[in-house]
Amino acid sequence: MPKKREDTGINRNLTTYGDAEFSKYMRRAFLASAGYDRTDLQRPIVGIVNTSSDYNVCHRQMPEMVSAVKRGVLEAGGLPLVFPTISLNEILTSPTTMLFRNLQAMETEEMIRAQPMDAVVLLGGCDKTVPAQVMAAVSANIPAVSVVAGSMLTGSWRGERLGACTDCRRFWAQYRGAELDRQDIAELEESLCFTGGTCMVMGTASTMACLVETLGLMMPGGAAPPHSSGARLKSCVVSGRQAVQLAQNNVRPQGILTRESFLNAITVLSALSGSTNAIIHLLAIARRAQIKLTLKDFDEISQRVPVIVDCKPAGQGYMQDFYHAGGVPVLLKTLEPLLDTSAMTITGHTMAENLTDVQASAGWQTTIRPLESPLSASGALAVVQGSLAPDGAVIKTAAANPALLTHRGPAVVFESPEDVANRIDDPALGITPGHVMVLRNAGPVGAGMPEAGSMPIPKCLSAQGVKDMVRVSDARMSGTAYGAVVLHCAPEAAVGGPLALVKDGDQIELNVPERKLELLVDENELANRKTNIKLKPAAPRGWLKLHSEQVQQANLGADLDFL
Repeated sequence: MPKKREDTGINRNLTTYGDAEFSKYMRRAFLASAGYDRTDLQRPIVGIVNTSSDYNVCHRQMPEMVSAVKRGVLEAGGLPLVFPTISLNEILTSPTTMLFRNLQAMETEEMIRAQPMDAVVLLGGCDKTVPAQVMAAVSANIPAVSVVAGSMLTGSWRGERLGACTDCRRFWAQYRGAELDRQDIAELEESLCFTGGTCMVMGTASTMACLVETLGLMMPGGAAPPHSSGARLKSCVVSGRQAVQLAQNNVRPQGILTRESFLNAITVLSALSGSTNAIIHLLAIARRAQIKLTLKDFDEISQRVPVIVDCKPAGQGYMQDFYHAGGVPVLLKTLEPLLDTSAMTITGHTMAENLTDVQASAGWQTTIRPLESPLSASGALAVVQGSLAPDGAVIKTAAANPALLTHRGPAVVFESPEDVANRIDDPALGITPGHVMVLRNAGPVGAGMPEAGSMPIPKCLSAQGVKDMVRVSDARMSGTAYGAVVLHCAPEAAVGGPLALVKDGDQIELNVPERKLELLVDENELANRKTNIKLKPAAPRGWLKLHSEQVQQANLGADLDFL
């Protein structure tokens, strides 16, 4: 075992008593009560972030994962110490987990800095836990390995294979349109989430897992194994072993991540037709690493990268299909001509070296397609700008009705997600398929940026068979959602952005091929309207106040400005 320095292991981050040796003595004394002796305390210490929570069913089997990581750490000669942090779950958190992503990032970073550890293993999975943990690890900059919970297995309803949460939305839309009755929807509730784990489509959780593996902060093959599989536990063990190696070699996230790493991640995001939420998260992680990344990078790369992964919502398959097709390693090998494979990874090898023995996608499989026969052409994601979004907005073109990517129509304006819920089905609104639904005050400052951008089709139109409409907002949408939905409009309405100026009946033009989003109202009229804007006051106290006063706009990653 390498000679131990005084500032490593249990002697890192000493408690302040004014006497360093007393602090070390007290640590040994209290750890003795937990059965640790001096031999234990000579080992590299690996902190393990545990986001187990009864509120977070996506992490249901995380206790097993923690045990598997501990086994790997012990096998490699390290000492594992587990500690809890916030566990953000999408379904049981109000008003939205995005409001708390930066809080989890801050808490995780501070606990890494405050407690003695030579490396950290970050156990996450549900949508915001992974980006929050990676943001924290980059800022704390100690050796780190990301491990995800993995996806659910698919369920079945009346002979149809299905799963959360693209199918959740599809069936709920059918219920709203009277295609399904109460008994149908009650049966579906019992079938959509078949096991523990994250959503089994290419939503935000699956997308972020793939991107973190691409960034080189996860062990190869770690993104795709299902939550309930032995392969998931094996990945945990390997990650624990690797954490000890990283600690011994002092390999840190900021020594791995480069601009090329992030451009590779955007290439994979485009090939996956992954979640639009990943755009915000990658921007935030890059800024933590002090690496320049902009919306322009996403748009340019998406235009030249085809969609080659067949997973919902852009395709038809599920994450377990992606796993059986070879997962991220096979995807990276297939994309190799489009990647900078000199990028380093936590294995101590470059991406190219990691892919040496991996075979690219072959013609026998349809989940990961060869580049020459993609699922769809390039341009899965697009960035639009104009008078309605001067700093940019995003749209997932691969999940939208192509006929709506060029559209002009009158606005119908909703002041908040609550306003949508209260009025969307009001016949008095007179909404037609040609209208542009506008939601404002749902951005980072206004509401913590909930997944409210994919507003439901009004019942009267859904009953007529309308499946998609143009929707524009400063909110986000779930990575499992679909439709001609323009998101992340920056600057947002709550800080005086152009969305705040829109009135019912105003003409709005969306032209994705020309990358335009325009509010077709005379500039003098807009100037007059601007003088009458009343901005929402900040929350009076607590995290809501700090967040609303310090959060940046979506085009910058929606991180807190002082982080």
